[in-house]
Amino acid sequence: MKFVQTNRAPSAIGPYSQAVVANGMVFTSGQIALTAEGVMLEDDVVVQTKQVLKNLQAVLEEAGASMSSVIKTTIFLASMDDFATVNEIYAEAFGSHKPSRSTVAVKTLPKNALVEIDAVALVK
Repeated sequence: MKFVQTNRAPSAIGPYSQAVVANGMVFTSGQIALTAEGVMLEDDVVVQTKQVLKNLQAVLEEAGASMSSVIKTTIFLASMDDFATVNEIYAEAFGSHKPSRSTVAVKTLPKNALVEIDAVALVK
């Protein structure tokens, strides 16, 4: 088992790792719209979703994976009213690659984020 840490994504804000690699797979922790420096971005779902996906990509790459090796994602939304917007940005980030996915609405996310995404991917 290998614990993943990259300075290209925000450090964990609790007692957990950015990701863990085990048995040829990487399991990421949920990414929110913190910059690599730990600054929470503005209350705008477009801005936040783009940052979340940037963070996710950085963690995956540090683990030896990529967006194109993602098997499954989970999206957590503060409001399902943002589903279509997040879906559009998500589709752009993944292109023709379409991992399985769950999307759920939650009452509150860490740091009052609007979106959080985690992933499971194959390590190349």
